[in-house]
Amino acid sequence: MRTPRRRTTLIAATTVALLATGTLTAVAAHAATGCAVSYTLGGQWQGGFTGNVTVTNLGDPLSSWSLRWSYSAGQTVSDAWNATVTQSGSTVTATNVGYNGSVPTSGSVSFGFNGTWNNSTNPAPTSFTLNGVTCTGSTAPTGAPTTPPSATPPPTTPPPTTPPATTPPPSVPQTGLVGWATQNGGTTGGGSAAATTVTTASALTSALNATGAAVIRVSGTINCSGMLRVRSNKTVLGNAGATIVGCGFTVNGDRNVIIRNLTFRNWSDDAVNVESSATNIWIDHNTFSNGYDGTVDIKRGSDFVTVSWNRVYSHDKTMLLGHSDDNGGQDIGHLRVTYHHNWYDGSKQRNPRVRFGNPVHVYNNYYYNNAGYGVASTMSAGVLVEGNYFENVKDTYHLGEADSGPGSLVARNNHFVNSPAGQTGGSVAGIPYPYTLDSASSVKSIVTAGAGAGRISV
Repeated sequence: MRTPRRRTTLIAATTVALLATGTLTAVAAHAATGCAVSYTLGGQWQGGFTGNVTVTNLGDPLSSWSLRWSYSAGQTVSDAWNATVTQSGSTVTATNVGYNGSVPTSGSVSFGFNGTWNNSTNPAPTSFTLNGVTCTGSTAPTGAPTTPPSATPPPTTPPPTTPPATTPPPSVPQTGLVGWATQNGGTTGGGSAAATTVTTASALTSALNATGAAVIRVSGTINCSGMLRVRSNKTVLGNAGATIVGCGFTVNGDRNVIIRNLTFRNWSDDAVNVESSATNIWIDHNTFSNGYDGTVDIKRGSDFVTVSWNRVYSHDKTMLLGHSDDNGGQDIGHLRVTYHHNWYDGSKQRNPRVRFGNPVHVYNNYYYNNAGYGVASTMSAGVLVEGNYFENVKDTYHLGEADSGPGSLVARNNHFVNSPAGQTGGSVAGIPYPYTLDSASSVKSIVTAGAGAGRISV
């Protein structure tokens, strides 16, 4: 039986930074003290926001900490991660959890939370105290007073009051790269290399396996078998109606690969396999159906992958992230993947099934008639399930799967039609990249209008 854990939630978007500096009293009496506090907005939307806080200890080592601030516009804090956060009136107190109480000199500790705001502005706090001492940003000499003289607070940069960028209407779907594949130097594929058009299996195999940057355009229907290896610095782009029948692509230890606008059918292994520490992969606007095993499987230490705007139908095992419970030595610290605006159209299970990766971001996907389950977080993974639309899904998301132990799963702002909210628990690491979150209730119309091959201009 799966055991629920404490629910937390997390969101990240365009970051707006505020630095507040001050004086920190260390645990020992008459110790040199000092700290810096960075308060940032990870995201802001109508009525809600995410706060991220980093405290840098400029004084003597700490064995525990308690940070306090006050809001001036009626904001309230709800769920938190990496700290215990409480609120009394306008005053918020955040204290360490068991694993992050010790902060060495020049060390930092970070935590985050979700909050609500109902006024016309959401101003950032202007003052912080740490362990009861007001922060002013310098290191006080031994024996100096712990409370600085009254002074005008340093100028702050308030978060913008302009709403986040709106999503284009469904007829103009987002097509740019978002998510983990933007990190680690980004993903450009073949870049500006001259395009080569292939129409046969042999030509496709040669082009994919060649060294050097290349843009490979696939035209017509190509019948093939087995797995075709895709080397580094490749963009594989389907012309209108381009279809791969009978085989799949494997990215094995290579990097910087883009696969877009292709229809895959009846593959004999996986449609797309990413493994052996492959990095910076973007799999976008493809259609998958009637294959043998996974549509997009990512495993063996691979990292920095975005899977976006794909449609999967008439298929069972969809997207596996992490192939084995025994592979933690290679996978922990990797397998960071973003799944967004995919249409899981009756695909039975693994939408996705996640091992070890943290954070894995599953947002703005449309789940429809999934007979098995939507998302499973296992083997200490951390999965953020955010802003998705679930319709006729009996098991939307849960912790653990088969013999795999539970991971963590944070769910927020999802939309349910004839579907229950799933099982959550634990905490998830922060999302480092900006993104625009569509309203969950609009995701069905947005995704069905934009997901799959043939929905972008090539």
